[in-house]
Amino acid sequence: MNDEEKKIIISRISEYRQNESGEFQRTPVSPLNRWLTYAMLIPVVVVMVFAGIFFFAAFLALVALAVVVVGIRFWWLRHKYEKAMQQSNNINRQSATDQTEFIEDAQIIEETEIHRDGQRK
Repeated sequence: MNDEEKKIIISRISEYRQNESGEFQRTPVSPLNRWLTYAMLIPVVVVMVFAGIFFFAAFLALVALAVVVVGIRFWWLRHKYEKAMQQSNNINRQSATDQTEFIEDAQIIEETEIHRDGQRK
């Protein structure tokens, strides 16, 4: 295969041809071929749009599900925390009421006053 045959094959594959001045020009495409190309691209574009809508909806559903799961988890932790705080407050109230009952039953045996100089009166 000589160099001239290689040039012809390469120029036909790339659809660019070199004119006498050395510039490359695109070979003209017939209007029928152009319209056939557009007619084939329309269904491809429609399928791609529907696939994009489907995957976007699936992604949006997964994000919504993740938000719900995280929200339920935070609610559950807050619920447990509030329940623990109520139990803690109940224990504190019971211990406070126990102390007040104990103090109410106590008797004052002796009253003393201590002044700053440290002497009792």
